[in-house]
Amino acid sequence: MESMHEDIKRVLYTEEQLRTRVRELGEQISRDYAGKKPIFIGILKGAIIFYADLLRVCELPVQLEFMALSSYGNGTTSGKLVFKKDTDADLRGRDVLIVEDIIDSGNTLYLLRQELRKREPASIRICALLDKTARRTADISADYVGFHCEDEFVVGYGLDFAEKYRNLPYIGVLKPEIYET
Repeated sequence: MESMHEDIKRVLYTEEQLRTRVRELGEQISRDYAGKKPIFIGILKGAIIFYADLLRVCELPVQLEFMALSSYGNGTTSGKLVFKKDTDADLRGRDVLIVEDIIDSGNTLYLLRQELRKREPASIRICALLDKTARRTADISADYVGFHCEDEFVVGYGLDFAEKYRNLPYIGVLKPEIYET
């Protein structure tokens, strides 16, 4: 039986590095939102593992929500956002934290933030496990960043290629022969 681990060129962030950084993010977010009850919106599917781990280390009374979306179009303003799953939560006057696995081009997240602003939240912040600025085309940045990521094809800890590798306990660089075939 072939192992998923054999498809990994190298480990970029180990289980321990992820655990440590998520704990640090949780402590920072808990301080920043002290006295508030924010809504954490996890972006499916990629952020699910990061989202669950982050929730466990945040010492806040948070409301859990999920969204699944995609965007189509070539530019940051001409694209169309498609909600595969929207939140039913009333965001008006609430503090919202979007929890995302990776910011790559940033186009989808840019459009999501624009859409959520129409719902009149008190604030919108973004927490991304990985920030891949080399590929950024949209004017967006995260308020909380786990790691600044190299411009490589990464999988694991929720990130996938063709719905595989999400359950790897670390983040690794996928061998090019896997995704170039």
